[in-house]
Amino acid sequence: MNVAIFSSKPYDRQFLTAANEQYNFELTFFEPRLKLNTTPLAAGYPVVCVFINDQLDEATLTALAQHGTRLIACRSAGYNNVDIETATQLGLTVVRVPAYSPYAVAEHAVGLILSLNRKLYRAYNRVRNDNFALNGLLGFDVHGSTVGIVGTGKIGQCFAQIMHGFGCTLLAYDVVENPDCVALGATYLSLPELLSQ
Repeated sequence: MNVAIFSSKPYDRQFLTAANEQYNFELTFFEPRLKLNTTPLAAGYPVVCVFINDQLDEATLTALAQHGTRLIACRSAGYNNVDIETATQLGLTVVRVPAYSPYAVAEHAVGLILSLNRKLYRAYNRVRNDNFALNGLLGFDVHGSTVGIVGTGKIGQCFAQIMHGFGCTLLAYDVVENPDCVALGATYLSLPELLSQ
């Protein structure tokens, strides 16, 4: 099976090529975004693999269907860039990533907090310029801080577990309370209350 992969980056090539070793699909990587004027690149490809910045509106999907595409594979959990109604009318199947690693997303959020708190980016740039002064680089302990979590699904729960491990007080907002977050000591508040803390 031939697969046209749009908006491809070097890391897409690396990981998709490795994942394809057991399937032996014919993968063709295109750097341009998929939109109406790039649909001719997909001619003859029954499968098109897209990412979040590709434009799969009615005109693009119609052109893809006319070129023989039958399946749209999204390399993302979100699919708001795909006109699902038009895809259904054209007989195109749309599939997506069911979820990302909640741990990876939560750990990334924690990494960003630590980077901001400890001013790592500023410190890194100073050291590159042979400036080892500590002025303006002092952070504070995350331990004992209050952390607000908006959304306590799987990702929010993983984030809560990590921040609990740091010794933080957890505040949470979600339309449904997650019992695992409550077990960690999270206090649920309304969104305005949480943001005011």
